[in-house]
Amino acid sequence: MPAAKNFTFICGSDDFLVGRLGQARFDALAAEIPDEFSREVLSGFAGNVGEVEAAVNRFRESVQTVSMFGGRRVIWLKDVNFLADTVTGRAESTLKLVEDLQQILEGVNPDDTAVLLTAAPVDRRRSFPKWCEKTADFALVGGDDGDGAALEGVILAEAKAVGASLSPDAARLLLAKIGANTRLLVEEVRKLATYVGEGETIEDTHVAELTPNVAEGDFFEAAESFFSGDLKWTLAALQRHFFAGGDARPVISALQNRNRILLQVRALVDAGDVRIGPRGLDGFPKAQAAHAGKFTGATEKSSYNLFTQNPWYLGKLAGSAKLPSLRRLIDNQQELIGAFEEIIRRPHEQEEVLREMTVRCLAG
Repeated sequence: MPAAKNFTFICGSDDFLVGRLGQARFDALAAEIPDEFSREVLSGFAGNVGEVEAAVNRFRESVQTVSMFGGRRVIWLKDVNFLADTVTGRAESTLKLVEDLQQILEGVNPDDTAVLLTAAPVDRRRSFPKWCEKTADFALVGGDDGDGAALEGVILAEAKAVGASLSPDAARLLLAKIGANTRLLVEEVRKLATYVGEGETIEDTHVAELTPNVAEGDFFEAAESFFSGDLKWTLAALQRHFFAGGDARPVISALQNRNRILLQVRALVDAGDVRIGPRGLDGFPKAQAAHAGKFTGATEKSSYNLFTQNPWYLGKLAGSAKLPSLRRLIDNQQELIGAFEEIIRRPHEQEEVLREMTVRCLAG
């Protein structure tokens, strides 16, 4: 039987996910310790080196404290943020204090004291996280910041936990509308699960109707419906948008951004540089190595540069419906430019302008 680990270390890029798993672990440990005075929760959040020192000193004192009535104790050092690649995290004084923290953890006797650390974000290139991975009961929550696959795992797990499920299209649309905000994703899944009922499947129609667009102000329902080629859905999405007092310009902007990305994907597909497969865009890393350097000066995330986009998102985007032809995408772009010019001439008929454009693009 393997020896017990000195402590538990849970980390990741998302403080919400890390904190949630940490709370579950702490509750499980606390359930084994009936004396509430033998359970202690300490804050590891620090805005400067002085606060790092105070947190480490509090933790040291707590570890060295003996239970008043004997028996085992549990200590949770939560919300640790000084292991990140920040000004405070990189300071020489902080690095020395982290070495002190490691020495404290090395001396923990798990039979006397159960220690739990939760930290987000963490610079995993540093020696301390690497040491924790080898030494502790280690858990890494999620993937990289904004990792679509990890976020999809979060919402699918949450749906399962509340007795529901999501269709693939519903999961994709939910991520598109909410973005990488895990708190909102979790709450939105719970809301949708309550709406459909226990044991039922959350469909993309539920997400389209009930979930607000909060991801960077983009208007994803209109873009999703338009590029799926569904005329009825697109017209309904436009009606909902304008009924709520929306303006045409952000819708046009969302459609143009999506169209620009798909134009670049279509060009790579036609050139044989990538292929749309079950995992997304097969061959994307090779295409990036060959062509990314041509986007001189366009390194920030932008729909003008395909290679600044998340590869997972691109794969989902291109694979969500039949990829339009290059001619159709070019025509779309011309139609969107024309619609923008038309609403300048007809500012009080914006919905009608977009409806006319939609019918031309999708009914032809």
